Amino acid sequence: MSTDSLLSLVRPEILALTPYSSARKESSGGHVWLDANENPTTPSASLPSEALAKEGALNRYPEPQPAELVARLASLYGVTPDRVLVTRGSDEGIDLLLRAFCRAGQDAILTTPPTYGMYAVAAGIQGARTLTAPLVRERNFAVDSDRVIAAALAAPKPGAGGVKLVFLCSPNNPTGQSLDRDAVLRVVEALSGRAVIVVDEAYAEFSSAPSLVAELGAQANLVVLRTLSKAFGLAGARVGVTLAAPELIGVLQKIIAPYPVPTPVAHAALEALTPDAIAAARRSAHEIVGERQRVATALAGLPVVRHVWPSDANFLLIEVADSARLMAAARGAGLVLRDRSKDVPNTVRITIGTRAENDFVLEVLARE
Repeated sequence: MSTDSLLSLVRPEILALTPYSSARKESSGGHVWLDANENPTTPSASLPSEALAKEGALNRYPEPQPAELVARLASLYGVTPDRVLVTRGSDEGIDLLLRAFCRAGQDAILTTPPTYGMYAVAAGIQGARTLTAPLVRERNFAVDSDRVIAAALAAPKPGAGGVKLVFLCSPNNPTGQSLDRDAVLRVVEALSGRAVIVVDEAYAEFSSAPSLVAELGAQANLVVLRTLSKAFGLAGARVGVTLAAPELIGVLQKIIAPYPVPTPVAHAALEALTPDAIAAARRSAHEIVGERQRVATALAGLPVVRHVWPSDANFLLIEVADSARLMAAARGAGLVLRDRSKDVPNTVRITIGTRAENDFVLEVLARE
């Protein structure tokens, strides 16, 4: 069979799909990486190892949902274990929800751009449509709950299904702001029985806004995504958490891979979830927030920077006169940032790193 014949068997929408472009795909080289919203350290790494001291034979398959890990995550987020599903990063949670709710070629999701690109990519893979209700730039990218509700309830095209999933990212990536809690709850309540509202709280540890996890018991159509990639510094381990009604967790368990949590990953997560390690992660997040405030103030005083948006995450979005020029200058200095101009014209996203890394950012941008 020729390669042309082989590709002719692939679903046409997959061939036409534009894949998600991750930070690691877009950039290489450099010696200061501030493009992927990673914690510059792993807070638990300097603590005595508890989990890795346990036996964990790699010739045995792991528990599909390691009971001890599920219990610790449930305790961390203040829910019962039957509301917890451990996934390979929160991206797997997004994918599972699309597969569970959206029929290919019929149903749709709703997103609020500019926002995390994986929602639309996962929808495209599933063959679901993506509708949008953009955030309001004039109000620091606030969510317009009336616009979201109206878009979700709009009559679908003939032969097409309606919106099944609404994705809201809070704090939002790439803009950094937390979405108004009351506005989000208005969406949840207005679409009860019509759609599931997925609130992605990947950056919640860097925000003073309360999590919506506390609302899970009262709102059956609410799902909250969390991760150990950011504040806990385990981006390389890929530990995501889907928090939802027990009945929905049961549905997702039907379609998740048989062994989604490798033994070394479970050990790393358990090590990061001891009381001392949780305290270390919180200290790390507090330090990053302090650096975020310092860097934001300094950036606002640089000639090259036109605007710095307020942020509740571990990154800052800035507007500059010419993002391509700034990115080229940064690369020349060995600094890796993230150009977000495809989302908001002439913007660059800067992850908050160590104090020394942040000083290097300010030094490079001050030359422009």
